[in-house]
Amino acid sequence: MRGWIIAMLAVCALPCFAGEVAVLRNGFSIRHERREIVGDVTRLYTAADGSSFVDVPTGEIDHFEAAPELVAESNATSPLLAKAARNGAPDLRLREKADLTEVVNEASGRYRLDPDLVSSVIKAESGFNAHAVSPKGARGLMQLMPGTASQLGVGNVFDPAANVEGGTKYLRELMERYDFDMVKALAAYNAGPQRVEQFGGVPPYYETRAYVARIVRDFNKKKIAQGKVVASAKTSTPRVAGAKTKRQPAAAKANPASGTKPKVSAVQASN
Repeated sequence: MRGWIIAMLAVCALPCFAGEVAVLRNGFSIRHERREIVGDVTRLYTAADGSSFVDVPTGEIDHFEAAPELVAESNATSPLLAKAARNGAPDLRLREKADLTEVVNEASGRYRLDPDLVSSVIKAESGFNAHAVSPKGARGLMQLMPGTASQLGVGNVFDPAANVEGGTKYLRELMERYDFDMVKALAAYNAGPQRVEQFGGVPPYYETRAYVARIVRDFNKKKIAQGKVVASAKTSTPRVAGAKTKRQPAAAKANPASGTKPKVSAVQASN
């Protein structure tokens, strides 16, 4: 019996290679190329080269199923897709990733936000699944509620470009509303502005505080990799009890009318 348990643990520790969808107990689904068990979490690699992954508590995963087939587009209209084609990269997943990168960059440029921040929000909201639907009815990459999508002029929430456009616009509005306090803006994106104002900051909800901390960690990780930020973020999400930023001097805050985007030099999530 003991030998069987050890054998099963050894098998679980090995990477599992497959084009799959992890269906979570909360209703979300995350498409990934491969997965592996790391302690008490399952690491889902969303990129074939292992450059991007999502760590999900294993107990929160309901089951895995085969990923749906991707349908090829007749034309590669974006410069990134055209470059991929010239380089001999026929992989549809590469095309899809390049397309989303361009969508994020374009929307971030229009609303003067850091594309890394928008990408981190998408990762936390939907795991880059354009067809994700939450139990509460939030939909698409940036998990827009039907009412919010309607107010933002998003006709098809499952269209990546339309969803990211609307979500980025909304995030920019929240950043302006909270004087470019990123943590408050993220908390409002998750729990609603009324809750942030009710509690004078991040609401005392585990889900919201863990959500904010998760995005802050991912955003800082990208900036650290780029050599642009030195920030600390605790990595144990279940122990997160609060989140806050190091406020920048008033001169460093962006003026919405100036056409510049806020510069975030350090964001810290802490207990």
